[in-house]
Amino acid sequence: MTIAPTLQRYMADKGIPYDLISHDRAMTSLGNANAGHVPRDRLAKGVMLSDGQHYMLAVMPASHHLRLSDLKTELGQELRLASEDEIVEVFRDCDRGAIPPVGSCYGLEVIVENSMDGQQDVYFEGGDHATLVHIKGDDFARLNPKAQHGSFSERIS
Repeated sequence: MTIAPTLQRYMADKGIPYDLISHDRAMTSLGNANAGHVPRDRLAKGVMLSDGQHYMLAVMPASHHLRLSDLKTELGQELRLASEDEIVEVFRDCDRGAIPPVGSCYGLEVIVENSMDGQQDVYFEGGDHATLVHIKGDDFARLNPKAQHGSFSERIS
């Protein structure tokens, strides 16, 4: 079980307790929720975006798909999905595609889907495809203290 060093230091600095849950390797957020036996609505995933000059992290439940048009409305700016190369450059200490939904420790602005607010427990990838980080919902809010909040995703049926 591993957690990205950047995330681990950040959580220690914030005094946020966490548990690690080891599971069979999975390559998608829904796969991680299933493999880790956690509710899809409580597994937070991050999607890195770009406006051409800056990066941003959109955070939503694994049970949701991002709606870029709604995000544009929320933020008042055009965004695109970041490329794999851009993601690897920012999240250098994470496995490809296993980014934590904690943009603050990586210097990213963050917007959190409203449906993540009020969750009692939150789970997320901590930098690899075989470990989930489990924290209390209140602590998750402390990980991205300057995050904007909005409605920009749609539940997968």
